[in-house]
Amino acid sequence: IRLKEVFETPNHFFMVLELVTGGELFDRIVSRGSYNEKDASQCIGQLLDGLRYLHERGIIHRDLKPENLLYEDEREEAKLKIADFGLSKIADSDVHTRSVCGTPGYCAPEVLLRRGCGTAMDMWSVGVIAFILLGGYEPFYADNDSDMYRRILRAQYTFDQRWWSGISKNARDLIERLLVLDADARLTAGQALRHPWVGGLAAREDSLAEAQNKLREFNARRRLR
Repeated sequence: IRLKEVFETPNHFFMVLELVTGGELFDRIVSRGSYNEKDASQCIGQLLDGLRYLHERGIIHRDLKPENLLYEDEREEAKLKIADFGLSKIADSDVHTRSVCGTPGYCAPEVLLRRGCGTAMDMWSVGVIAFILLGGYEPFYADNDSDMYRRILRAQYTFDQRWWSGISKNARDLIERLLVLDADARLTAGQALRHPWVGGLAAREDSLAEAQNKLREFNARRRLR
């Protein structure tokens, strides 16, 4: 979301932001009449394009999640925007941020371990979002936060064949290259944009009706939290 203008008074600092009216990413998907891998790849491609812009300028978002991905308006061809920079930081090549931040289910392992993290933490979150878009459920879901953290710290997730049998190998490959414990081995935003699945050439056009139904359930649960 673009910053339009800034006003300052002796006691307050006001930022005028671009108005976006198209709603959240997941809300848009569950309301669609049809949904397939190509739709998901376009969403991830737009997210990665925005992240590349941020990362090239040394900005780490630190709280990527569905609620912070908004469409500019209600048109079908509307662009996806990254919102809520309240936790963002400027990346420093010498001193990486060590504070725990973000939403637990989307946090990278190095964030939970307070090991200091850079732009790669955002790429882990992209992997989680892509997983949910295609499978309709969270990769590290557990009955409690402690178990979920353990799964994240081991990168312990599975492509359950009940939901993933119709998903392309290229889609899985992208996720596997993002949900990597070693932050240095994770794809960057620029590298991920060059992945064949993100380009749409390797994304299937078969209906993901089952994933869309599961995503509706996930979205409803998310609203109740």
